[in-house]
Amino acid sequence: MNESSHTGEKHKPGHMTTGMKTLMGDPRKAILKLGMPMMLAMSVQMVYNLVDTFWVSGLGADALAAIGFVFPFFMAMIALSTGLGLGGGSAISRKLGSRDKKAADNVAVHTMFLMLLLTFLVSVPLFIFAKPIFIAAGAGKTVDLSMDYGRIVFAGGILIFFTNVASAILRSEGDAKRSMYAMIFGAVLNIILDPLFIYTFGMGIKGAAWATVLSLGITAAMIFKWLFLKNDTYVSFKFRDFIPDIGIIKEISKVGLPSAMQQLSMAFTMVIMNLVIIAVNNTDGVAVYAVGWRVVMIAIAPLVGIGTAVMTVSGFVYGGRSYKKLMPLLLYSIKLGIIIETGIAIFTFYLAPYIATVFTQAESSAHITEDITSFLKIAFLFYPTTAMGLLSSSLFQGTGKGTSSLIATIIRSLIMTPLFAFLFSYYLGMGLTGVWWGLVFGNVLGSIMTFGWVYLYVRKLQAHVPEKLSVVHGEF
Repeated sequence: MNESSHTGEKHKPGHMTTGMKTLMGDPRKAILKLGMPMMLAMSVQMVYNLVDTFWVSGLGADALAAIGFVFPFFMAMIALSTGLGLGGGSAISRKLGSRDKKAADNVAVHTMFLMLLLTFLVSVPLFIFAKPIFIAAGAGKTVDLSMDYGRIVFAGGILIFFTNVASAILRSEGDAKRSMYAMIFGAVLNIILDPLFIYTFGMGIKGAAWATVLSLGITAAMIFKWLFLKNDTYVSFKFRDFIPDIGIIKEISKVGLPSAMQQLSMAFTMVIMNLVIIAVNNTDGVAVYAVGWRVVMIAIAPLVGIGTAVMTVSGFVYGGRSYKKLMPLLLYSIKLGIIIETGIAIFTFYLAPYIATVFTQAESSAHITEDITSFLKIAFLFYPTTAMGLLSSSLFQGTGKGTSSLIATIIRSLIMTPLFAFLFSYYLGMGLTGVWWGLVFGNVLGSIMTFGWVYLYVRKLQAHVPEKLSVVHGEF
């Protein structure tokens, strides 16, 4: 069922791809096949974030704090683009699961147009109002450094939005490998460029920002070639016939908007946590949090990879009305996640002093070594339970229940985590250490609650809607 005029390609749009065959097979095997490449890609991506922090740490604690103030807004851009990608990808997976390729193509085109609109609405204001934003965030003496780093990143907003949305479209049709290749190539290139731009070219913190933007640009070019020039994806783009459809926009938004708000709430949580930290400590505490949280992000990166697979596979399964496959899929992915995160948690705990030392080699940041060690030796406790919350949210998103995923995240990240951090640090007088214990407490309780909610949702779905495959598995 190929509607493309490109007849000379080896794999034309609409031809059955390896990814589509994977989605049609055993869901648990699909989780592994799609999840493993994304686990590797996300891990390498997070390693880059850590290496980026390492190189910037050589510029001193103020530079680390500056990145800490920019990071929530950088995460907000990633949140919005990832949310849109999840919304479009989830809708595409469900259309493919119900064997409606034409509708899947239409969703893909709408997702791209929404990406361009969102880029303009977000990147331009952030660039123009960077200084008052950082002042309001409490950057204090690090405002100028935050501006140097932030404005360059904000200017490259189109690259952030495109790579996240386009990668999600690739994954929605089961093509996790090429998404992995692009992410790994970009991350490795960034790792190479960081020391060159920061130290060799003497660009300082601006060099770190330019290395990020250049790497994103090359990654975007790779994905653009696959989607629009090579024409070997299952989903195809027909921009010439595009007519805005409010129904499709609503379907994308049903998952995309809550997903974006969900990740935005996590970015906003970082802003609140920075304010809590400043209230009980100072900008050094923000520097500790900036380093420590990046270690946490790399620790849970495998879960993010598994989560992208859970969303794609659960969307396909849900679209095909194979509801009895959802619970085994969920439990298998959580079991896999807990095993992986337990190993990472143990590893992180014992290596905490060495990790902290790596990021405090500069004389001006040596005084925060013990605080970073303390953070890492407390934060590791919530890694395993994060599997329950994050992967449950992914299933909500895959089955179109984006609002449920959003509510669960708001309760965990925006309410529980800052609340317990404030109570432990301020009212119990535990200071900076109390912030870290609050972080753990909020995440563990929130993850358990989210799992319980999705468990009841799937059970109710199975009980009230009998297993009924509306189509016979096979080629479209």
